[in-house]
Amino acid sequence: MVTTRRQGLHEVTSDVAALIAGAGQEEGLCTLFVQHTSASLIIQENADPSARGDLENWLNRLVMENDPLYTHTQEGADDMPSHIKNVLTATSLSIPVQHGRLALGTWQGIYLWEHRRSSHHRRLIVHLGP
Repeated sequence: MVTTRRQGLHEVTSDVAALIAGAGQEEGLCTLFVQHTSASLIIQENADPSARGDLENWLNRLVMENDPLYTHTQEGADDMPSHIKNVLTATSLSIPVQHGRLALGTWQGIYLWEHRRSSHHRRLIVHLGP
């Protein structure tokens, strides 16, 4: 479970890495899946927070709230845009595991991208396969 406090990128790299380390499996494939239609998963730079801020701003500009073409509006102005953002990004990721660790690059981090403005509890499935 990942608790988000706001819209934006929430890093989960250390949580996933701890699960992988605890599994004791040296080689395999880690698959992550978010069970929601208004959040997504990405691998992105984890060194400079301005890159994440730029991504958030760009996507918010691309998919604006209160578009008069939206008919799915009962759950708030940010709901339909969150579904569109989910479609434009990803709900699952696959990351190789080598030597008992996630084979991420030096500046890569795993992020749950919350597309709604308010706090949510997001279910993230982590599967480690051979």
